[in-house]
Amino acid sequence: MGIEILLKYFPNITDEQERQFRLLESLYQDWNQKINVVSRKDIDELYMRHVLHSLGIAKIQQFKPGSAVLDVGTGGGFPGIPLAILFPETQFTLVDSIGKKIKVVDEVVTGLGITNVNPINARVEEINGHFDFIVSRAVAVMPTFTHWVKGKIKKEAAHERKNGILYLKGGDLTEELKDYKTAQVFDLTAFFDEEFFDTKKVVYLPLKYKG
Repeated sequence: MGIEILLKYFPNITDEQERQFRLLESLYQDWNQKINVVSRKDIDELYMRHVLHSLGIAKIQQFKPGSAVLDVGTGGGFPGIPLAILFPETQFTLVDSIGKKIKVVDEVVTGLGITNVNPINARVEEINGHFDFIVSRAVAVMPTFTHWVKGKIKKEAAHERKNGILYLKGGDLTEELKDYKTAQVFDLTAFFDEEFFDTKKVVYLPLKYKG
């Protein structure tokens, strides 16, 4: 399943964005042979399992020009790189503690020629600065994650939705989110038809959360 699945759900992207999204496949195939960051099966279904899944966040929240987004535990660059292509005037900081993964991110970003991504090899606790939103793809349970990113969300909101966390998760989250009264859970089946998304969700946690 190629880029067609992406164009099905994001038909209004520019020619330049389509060019960049198309480039992703060859860049990841090339770098994955040198540094394995994406499984073989996932490389074959890159656009659905990684790119479109990452862009599930964009179905919940559009990022304004000039805003800042932190992607924690980005791995090979997800969800940060697809979101950075979609929102070229938003600044993305992609963090991972594993150096070889950030090397792949660096090379993919260079290959794409995008300038709104800052890849950093560090633990998130070491990152300075404040962000409108923090995004991630299931790197830890929510209490652990909120502990990691404490104090990194800007107080002043530039968007209608309050600043906070947008977290790609799967499965039954009842137990994990029971202490987060302000959390909102969005099923990606509301936006994407494919069976892959049946259990996939975006959890939104505004700045003032408990936990």
